[in-house]
Amino acid sequence: MNINATLFVQALSFAFLIWFAVKFIWPPLTRAIDERNKRIADGLAAAEQGKAALVEAERKGDAAMKEARERASGMLGDSEKRAAQIVEEARVAAKTEADRIVAAAREQIESEVAKARTALREQVAVLAVAGAEKILQREVDAKAHAEMLNKLKAEL
Repeated sequence: MNINATLFVQALSFAFLIWFAVKFIWPPLTRAIDERNKRIADGLAAAEQGKAALVEAERKGDAAMKEARERASGMLGDSEKRAAQIVEEARVAAKTEADRIVAAAREQIESEVAKARTALREQVAVLAVAGAEKILQREVDAKAHAEMLNKLKAEL
């Protein structure tokens, strides 16, 4: 066997193997690698978009929370003002009612005092007439008159 012929045949078969690999094996491999690179790049881009969306959502959430807190504090302040206003209205109404009750009680007391004075005057008049009657029925005597006047004073 000739060594040169063997090397030549091996070189030809190696060249055929390289040509076959480049023609039939290499293109599907490069296509698969390119597709995988594209999927990885798309995944990374989607992850970046997701991060950006998360940051935006957190910002919007914080803004919404801040707005909700402001509205809640505003509503709390309004309710406190309204509560103070209701208390003040109740206080004024109670004072008005108390003044009305006191005025009615004073009127009633004055009415009863007037009735008592009228009744007392009537009793004094009746007693004076009774005293005068007794004085006139007896004879005129200073001691008897003084005694009767003392009784009259005691009755008054």
